[in-house]
Order: sequence, then structure tokens, then C-alpha cells
Amino acid sequence: MKFTRRTVQTTLALSIMAGLFAGPSFAADKPKVALVMKSLANEFFRTMEDGAKAHNKANAAKYTLVSNGIKNETDTAAQIRMVEQMIAQKADAIVIAPADSKALVPVLKTAIDKGILVVNIDNQLDADAQKEKGIQIPFAGPDNRAGAKLVGDFLAKSLKAGDKVGIIEGVSTTFNAQQRTLGYQDAMKAAGATVVGVQSGNWEIDKGNTVASGMLREHPDLKALLAGNDSMALGAVAAVKAAGKTGQVQVVGYDNIGAVKPMLKDGRMLATADQYGAKQAVFGIEIALKAIAEKKKQAEMPAAIQTDVVLVTKDTK
Repeated sequence: MKFTRRTVQTTLALSIMAGLFAGPSFAADKPKVALVMKSLANEFFRTMEDGAKAHNKANAAKYTLVSNGIKNETDTAAQIRMVEQMIAQKADAIVIAPADSKALVPVLKTAIDKGILVVNIDNQLDADAQKEKGIQIPFAGPDNRAGAKLVGDFLAKSLKAGDKVGIIEGVSTTFNAQQRTLGYQDAMKAAGATVVGVQSGNWEIDKGNTVASGMLREHPDLKALLAGNDSMALGAVAAVKAAGKTGQVQVVGYDNIGAVKPMLKDGRMLATADQYGAKQAVFGIEIALKAIAEKKKQAEMPAAIQTDVVLVTKDTK
């Protein structure tokens, strides 16, 4: 074959075009975004998924959405498999609320190495684990410590110095659980209250109920239970009722799921925090879509995008 300048130019152009479309894209003109959540048994994540689906429906021409979540909050292995499945299906982006702040980092590193953009929502991935793998994954979400302190400060108004309180923590290996506990501790320290224990309720109603029941038995003079999410708060409310202490032991939570609204209204719960679950996935999806449109690489994405968190009480409109 005789190579002319035109032949070389044509071959080069075709090679460049092939390179542009040889990435992980599911369809060249319509990116595929995977939303990987924690437990869909938790109303918060069902709300998150609903928000993402509504956004996708309104922007159906712009991207394809694939969403999934694990059965319970601690099934980290199942979530890792979901990410591996999205890698195999060549998603363009993965938006993830990780079940564990460290354990998901290696598989997300694999995704990034395959050219898939990754955005972190809800529970922040561990900074040291990312640094060790040489990656930076943007986090779109609230300041959990500040949000929990808002709730704790409101509770403190009904406490006096020396009052005993218990903290029901989420999954202890997750960054947001740790931050919410710190926020509660900040507020209780400022109020002069005594934290008699911090125990994990694994983000779940039943486990939260078990932990709350144990704390109430061990400390008959307990004045409040601070739960790291509303699911555990629901369990705590049931434990308080079973102990015959409704109205005597205050309960607060975090997430503002629909199930706690009547409890806030009638006083079974004192307060919670709203971190706008329906919008969180949308924030992550929009960050990913913007990066795809601008042909940005993972390392070129912003480190963090802070979203709102507000106090919710019976008087909140």
C-alpha cells in the first residue's frame, strides 16, 4: 500500500476518533451513571434514590441512570460487588454512598484506573486510604459534625449540667457516624452533660432499639438518647416507650425521614437534622455529568462540595 500525506492524515484522524469513543462510555452520546447506595431498607436511601430517578426522568436525554443499594447497612462485600459490576458494565461515572469509609477505596481505585469518574456522597471516604491509593474522590455532602451539633445544642436546652445521656452511633467504621458522634459530644460537653456510653446501632431500627434498651436498663436516670440516624432513633423511641419513660427520656436523631415527623409533632422525638437526602444523589450526579462534559479526569475534579444541613423540630415549617 502506498502511503500519501492524505492517507496518513485520514488514518490519524480515525485513530483519534477511536480513542475518543473507546473509553468506558455505555453510549457515546449518553453517559451511563451508576448510583450505588447503602441499605434501601433505610427510608433515607429510598428517598435518595427517588430524588435521583426524578432527576434522571427530567434529564432522560442527557444520561442513563442505574441505581442499586445493599440489603443492610453492614454488607460491605455486597457493595464492593456492585461497584465491580458497574466497572464490568463500563459505566462512565459511579456516585457512591459507601457502606465503609476505607473498605470501598481499593475497588473505587480500580474503577478510576479504568477511566470511570467517581463521586462520593453521604458518607465521606477515608482521606488516608485515598492518599495511600494515590486517588482523590470528590465528596458532595454536609458537615455531619456541625449538623449533629445543631441537634445536640437544641437538646441541651432541656438538659442541666450533670444529666446523663447516651449516644447510639451508626456503623463505627464510617466517617459520617464518627463525625455525628463528635458533633453530639461537642454539644453535650458544652452543656455539661455526662455521656455515659457510645454504642453502635449499625444505622438500623432493631439494633438501635437493642442498644437503647440496654442503656436505659444500665442507667435508670438517663435523660436523653442521641441517635446517629432516624432509623436508630425509631428504635430508641420504642425502647423508651417499653421502659415506661416516654416524656422522661428525650430522643433525637438525624436525617429527617418521613417516619419521624409524627414523633416530632407529638414529642416522642425532640429534634433531627435534614441533610436533604433527595438532593444528595442529584448533587453527585450533576458533578459527574459536568466532569464528563468537560472531559475532566478524576484528579481534576474538586475535592469537596459542601451541602446544607439544618435543624428540624416540631416548630419547623
